[in-house]
Amino acid sequence: MIVRWGPISLLAEVCEELGMRESLLVASPRWDKLVLPIEPVARWSEVPSVRVEEAADLARDGVVAIGGGSAIDFGKAISAATKLPLVSVPTTYGGAEWTPYFGMRDPQRRMRGGGSGARLAGIVYDVGLTVVLPREETVGTAMNALAHCAEALYVHGHNEESDEHALAGARLISEFLPRVVESPLDRDLRTELLRGASFAGEALAGSMLALAHAMAQAVGGKYGFAHGTLNGILLPPALRYNARYAPAAVRAFGEAVGGDAAARVEELNALGGITRLRELGVPEQDIPELAASTAQRGGNQANPHPATPKEIEELLRSVW
Repeated sequence: MIVRWGPISLLAEVCEELGMRESLLVASPRWDKLVLPIEPVARWSEVPSVRVEEAADLARDGVVAIGGGSAIDFGKAISAATKLPLVSVPTTYGGAEWTPYFGMRDPQRRMRGGGSGARLAGIVYDVGLTVVLPREETVGTAMNALAHCAEALYVHGHNEESDEHALAGARLISEFLPRVVESPLDRDLRTELLRGASFAGEALAGSMLALAHAMAQAVGGKYGFAHGTLNGILLPPALRYNARYAPAAVRAFGEAVGGDAAARVEELNALGGITRLRELGVPEQDIPELAASTAQRGGNQANPHPATPKEIEELLRSVW
């Protein structure tokens, strides 16, 4: 995969190298005024979306996705359907640009399935596109990246290379997220945070997701809440649970973030302002249903010790 760090003008170079001259652009209206170095053959602005077939009919020789996880996931869905190469220009810290699998959300952000098979061909990291990111989204997507780091260390299938990426990402995110929140327009600080998110994405690509993501997917898929915000809330109880079954990995993660693993994640997540499920509007009476849904997910099955519905219910209640 071609990875470039620098201004978005590098997108033209990457597309040229890949032979992409008539690409479909996936980008929400938020980026309508962004000056692009390419002339897309068509533009898809409904993000998130489930209308993959309609979008795929517009693609010619490639797909370019600009935005966060929703835009890039939709780009991956089109790439999987058409077998065309995808170039991602991430504007958040979620790391979707590193994995071939994707989730499908409707315009109300409710989960409508997913899949895999995207042809990941390139990434352009332009830190300037992250400077306008609001505080809540900055923290939320960075917490998603941090969850990738934590889970890569203990999930079934973790490996030495992914561990190295995970620890490097955790160190950078822990150090630079508070500094970015304090000075959000500082491009140098944003660059280091984006580097941490990139390491987290590489760690995710080389491993799998575990319990925290399984809970976040169950809750977010039902209500449409932001995935990153949910990971920030749900990673601490997952870390406390996994400390019993993967103590060395949780301890290594804690050392990387500079303190007790779960407590440090709680500190970082609090920078975004939302720390409990009830603050998002999750009904307490729905917790047993959410726990049962989580237990069946692949992330829970790939956890060092899959949690039972009763155990997951206790974890959800601890942060309700």
